[in-house]
Amino acid sequence: MPGKRVLMVEGQDDEHVVKHICGERRLGIIETIHRYGGKAPLIDGIGVRLKESDITALGILIDADTDLQSCWQAVTNRLRQAGYKEIPALPAPEGTVILAPSDSLLPRVGIWLMPDNRLPGILEDFLTFLVPPADPLFAHVERSIDQIPPGQRRFDDLKQPKARIHTWLAWQQEPGVTVHGAETCHRLTSSGFSPGCGNPDIRAQERSPGEGRVDDEPELGSLRAAGIAES
Repeated sequence: MPGKRVLMVEGQDDEHVVKHICGERRLGIIETIHRYGGKAPLIDGIGVRLKESDITALGILIDADTDLQSCWQAVTNRLRQAGYKEIPALPAPEGTVILAPSDSLLPRVGIWLMPDNRLPGILEDFLTFLVPPADPLFAHVERSIDQIPPGQRRFDDLKQPKARIHTWLAWQQEPGVTVHGAETCHRLTSSGFSPGCGNPDIRAQERSPGEGRVDDEPELGSLRAAGIAES
């Protein structure tokens, strides 16, 4: 009997975005998604998931937040403790797949650090990449947020991506839709900017660290490559 393919995510928004991207982009079906209610509980739960005997592929989708390298070390330390040996020092831009040691019953592991395995950030940075780059409304959102007077902005720099994407959604034809709503995910994932759609060797967009939005959007390639999303 084939083993399970399981994905670990931080929260509800991550789960729904992944489901819709896999559906819209035909990346395949993920059988089981576990939400952990935050970054620390997810990291703490890695060891437990790896010990489950019926898992053949485990996906880990997690925000890099302000320090991508620290996040990578936290995740891979759990893998080393479980017995994985061939672990790269840095995440691969297209998403990282780590094979299980040949003398073990461990699953292969796919890892995606939001937003793109290269830069610090969160889920909403990833969603920003999916907004069509010529969208005039989004440009207006960015200008409006930048023009908030000093002392009146009530969110820190890490929350700026949330402010941008939620403001953009609030200014749509149907204001009030959420990030994890079906219409939102369809709007973001059907924009047409997808050079890797349907290709089993999907790659993230090429860009240099520090650049902003780009014409080619990232794809969750490691999920497909690790066998977590199967068609």
